[in-house]
Amino acid sequence: MKLRALGRTGLKVSPYCLGTMMFGPAGTPDPDDCRRILHRALDAGINFVDTADVYGGGETESILGAALKGRRDDVVLATKFSGPMGDDPNRRGASRRWILTAVEESLRRLDVDHIDLYQIHHFDPATDLEETLSALTDLIGSGKVRAIGSSSFLASDIVEAQWISERRGLARLRTEQPSYSILARGIERDVLPVVERHGMGVLTWSPLSWGLLTGKYRAGQNTPVSASRAQWGPRHMSDHAKFAAVEELAPLADEAGISITHLAMAFVMAHPTVTSAIIGPRTPDQLDDLLAGTNISLSDDILDRVDEIAPPGTDTGVTDVSYTPPALAQATQRRRPIADRSAA
Repeated sequence: MKLRALGRTGLKVSPYCLGTMMFGPAGTPDPDDCRRILHRALDAGINFVDTADVYGGGETESILGAALKGRRDDVVLATKFSGPMGDDPNRRGASRRWILTAVEESLRRLDVDHIDLYQIHHFDPATDLEETLSALTDLIGSGKVRAIGSSSFLASDIVEAQWISERRGLARLRTEQPSYSILARGIERDVLPVVERHGMGVLTWSPLSWGLLTGKYRAGQNTPVSASRAQWGPRHMSDHAKFAAVEELAPLADEAGISITHLAMAFVMAHPTVTSAIIGPRTPDQLDDLLAGTNISLSDDILDRVDEIAPPGTDTGVTDVSYTPPALAQATQRRRPIADRSAA
């Protein structure tokens, strides 16, 4: 694979990034199977691996750490923090207190002495961004972290973080990890232009829209949905608008002589701001299928047809599998108290 620059970090990474959310209880519980998937990916030229402390309650990082034995230097290793790691409200978020604890626990589980890319999994509205960036800057200075990034940040959050870093002399967020696919194009409107302006690398998650863009789930077929998909995205996996788009995309893929999976992956990789697309195979066969489409490029005609089915800058149907900011998720942030609503 031809490596790409990861923003301005100086790192070179593969256009596909191996996501490991399926390593462990969520998908592939056998550590030996996980190791085989990892090594097959590395042998195929993938050098970028992404995980998170919250996956499997930490089990995923442990499985990955064991699988990386002897090959750590071949990998640009990324992990994330801020998700809940237990019931204690202080074992989550982006406070200095938690960051300094979370990084030590990730280093221990991964059995490494440094993390190449340490990412804020979700924006933490309860913590001042300056505190978060200050703690992450100290981690870079200590050598425990090489670069820092964000995940699922709004464009405004990214701009604020860049402003704080410049004004306070703190380390900059060098990457953003957003959800992006043919069915989730909302970030084309503001997030992708903003990260390009700031020279950030982009590693996108869910390029196959949680499996809807594999062709496995089709309208009227009632294909069983896994428990995890049903729990994390119940409306996503039954949305009529998404299924209707898939029915239009399937013949377009046939016309191009490729699978809908390869159409979806090639679409994401065609965007000039995208550095790497995260793939999350659960089996070696799924990995092989994804790797078979690495060198596929879509013609302008095919991309124009995709635009007609799923217009640029829009999300198709409901979106309940990505991060929802508190301003949208919490009704109290959109409504005045009853006592104040009648005020002149």
